[in-house]
Amino acid sequence: MTTPSTAWTEQPTPGEAERFERYAEQLRDMQRKNARGGAPNRALHAKGLLGLEAEFTVLDDLPEHARIALFARPATYRAYVRFSNGAGLRQDDRKPDVRAIAIKLLGVEGKKSIPGMESATTHDFLMIRDRAQPFRNADEFVHFVRAASAPALLPGLFVKFGFGRVLQILKRVPAGLRAPISSLAETAFFTALPSRLGPYAIRCAVVPRAVPAESKKGAGADYLAEELAARLRQGPVEYDFQVQFFADERQTPIEDASVDWPDEVSPWLTVGRLRLVQQDPTSPRGQKLAAYLEKLSFDPWHALEQMRPLGNIMRARNPAYRLSTAERGAAPEPDGSERFD
Repeated sequence: MTTPSTAWTEQPTPGEAERFERYAEQLRDMQRKNARGGAPNRALHAKGLLGLEAEFTVLDDLPEHARIALFARPATYRAYVRFSNGAGLRQDDRKPDVRAIAIKLLGVEGKKSIPGMESATTHDFLMIRDRAQPFRNADEFVHFVRAASAPALLPGLFVKFGFGRVLQILKRVPAGLRAPISSLAETAFFTALPSRLGPYAIRCAVVPRAVPAESKKGAGADYLAEELAARLRQGPVEYDFQVQFFADERQTPIEDASVDWPDEVSPWLTVGRLRLVQQDPTSPRGQKLAAYLEKLSFDPWHALEQMRPLGNIMRARNPAYRLSTAERGAAPEPDGSERFD
């Protein structure tokens, strides 16, 4: 395999740090509004579908350019996994929504990206069903998210971004809002945004190893959790963990989150395996685990410095996650000593 390019660059815009702080406050205000006087939930991805135990294995015999940071040597890490719907309110699984997976690895040594948490031993990956965002940057993302929750703001989108651009975004509504899924075990998830891997830049994905079953979309409000829980009572569920490398700014841009990196330009490389271990999520132990994971924060900036997030939307997520986490009083990062028996 050809060694990937190291010519990627970030291009922060003037005043973006202050603008991103304002966006974080606006999302925090949505979080408070959705709480309706009760305890605040996550600003987005409020409904946790399942909270699970897992293992993450780094494969051996990786090419030299992939043997960096987390993937430097073969290893197996304990992990926590949270599946979720994307909305800021808990809603029926039968409603169109963004589906997501958040993975927290335990026992990861090395300097981390968040000031004050440099010595934490966790590393997070956050992924959605879509390979790329419909939004180019945080300006588009935040304005559309706010308009979705407050329809009175919809006319302002056309003023700010123009009629043509708004139509482009609406045509690229995430797949989770267009087509239902029958099983989380048969669904691929993507970071849709870049991060470092040492001198390189990558996007990541988990791709199911399960053979698709003859299944149909469930009939219940929690059918996604029920279907996966039934599988896990019978045995483990596995995904390949893959990375895709930056090639050039035109085809695999860092700052424009709306561009899908083409497979033919940057083929996916399998570097690890995520294994949801056999478990019963409906058991008392499974329910304790799920309740604990709902209190945790999953954050793309909970990452090794050598794998820190890149690009406009990722930079905007940094203050947004800090405020959201503080607002709901999220639990401290785990150290692996947690017990649920």
